[in-house]
Amino acid sequence: MIVIRFSIVIINMRLSLPPLLVVICSSALFSCTVNIQASAVAGQTDSNQANSKQANSNQVSKELVWGNNGISWGMAWLPNGDMLVTLRGGELKRLKQGATVADNVVGLPEIVVGGQGGLLDIALHPDYANNGWLYFSYVKADDSGNKSTAIMRAKLSGTTLVEQQDIYVATAYGKKNVHFGSRLAFDNKGYLYFSIGDRGYRDLNPQDISRDAGKIYRIHDDGRIPSDNPFVGMANAKTAIYSYGHRNPQGMIKHPITGDIWTHEHGPKGGDEVNLITKGKNYGWPIISYGVNYSGTRFTDLTEKDGMEQPKWYWDPSIAPSGMEFVTSNRYPNWQGNILVGSLKFGQLVMLSIEDNDVAKAQVVAEKLTRVRNVKQGPDGYLYVAIDGQGVFKLKSK
Repeated sequence: MIVIRFSIVIINMRLSLPPLLVVICSSALFSCTVNIQASAVAGQTDSNQANSKQANSNQVSKELVWGNNGISWGMAWLPNGDMLVTLRGGELKRLKQGATVADNVVGLPEIVVGGQGGLLDIALHPDYANNGWLYFSYVKADDSGNKSTAIMRAKLSGTTLVEQQDIYVATAYGKKNVHFGSRLAFDNKGYLYFSIGDRGYRDLNPQDISRDAGKIYRIHDDGRIPSDNPFVGMANAKTAIYSYGHRNPQGMIKHPITGDIWTHEHGPKGGDEVNLITKGKNYGWPIISYGVNYSGTRFTDLTEKDGMEQPKWYWDPSIAPSGMEFVTSNRYPNWQGNILVGSLKFGQLVMLSIEDNDVAKAQVVAEKLTRVRNVKQGPDGYLYVAIDGQGVFKLKSK
């Protein structure tokens, strides 16, 4: 039996937006606190906002699959069911199906570990069964110790990486240990998309297409630049760029039906965003934002501007989103067709309900998970969550 308590709070938001309702509910298993405040972006109505506060009745339990006290960043499954897990501390693990102890994979490049940097995301080529290529993002240093995000592909022979190839190395602008991104996703045409954060150089990188960082990129699976990328032929442009004006995207996923690429990114204090990525578009950072400096001061008074995209959803206060997945499995019938986002700040899973390529509402469907770093749907149809300092868990409906 579930007991639900409702508490309604009226919040006055800037920009003359209508008041929002925050509904706080709890159940015997997960106290689903909906501390998400969103503006009426992307055509949302007052009715949409009210619906976003309804609690999801579906309950899940978590079952430990693999325990680890590091930061499990990326997850991918081999055709035989073995799981690959990247650890930000610079390790790649192979967990055989049904095992609880993972093997260490050797052959990684020299990875710079520190702050938000290290070994980041991992993805298999869509035709992995035939070509054997896997891809990962990591932090690389140049000869001066300046750091950037790099994309490597390699093949796996047992527990050894072979045929390693860097296929994209962003220009390194400094030694800061922040805002590397990074997530990877293939689209239906076999293009590889990846994100790189602004590297902490807010006023230099995101709006300048002659510089790396603060961008979403699109390349061929071997690193070649597609001839129809939006800035091909433009003088001094980084032609791998697909969209720009991003802060630090740490969620990226392909829509299972449309093939569109969706992302989310960290805002500063407030202003975490969900975006539908469109070729050549400017997503505004830091010219427009729904966030402020961590000190509470403003770096911009603008939340919209001609020529700049509005997010499909934003959070204020920030939830610190990390990891993103479309749910297609019939193991979670109430979640099918929607996006799950992990929250580092609140230890939650947030479900974004998708209607007509917009986010209609957001609701917390699991809580008290500590710091959720990633969420992925496995080949068995179960959802797996990576939790900082704990490991990887399987979610089961009750």
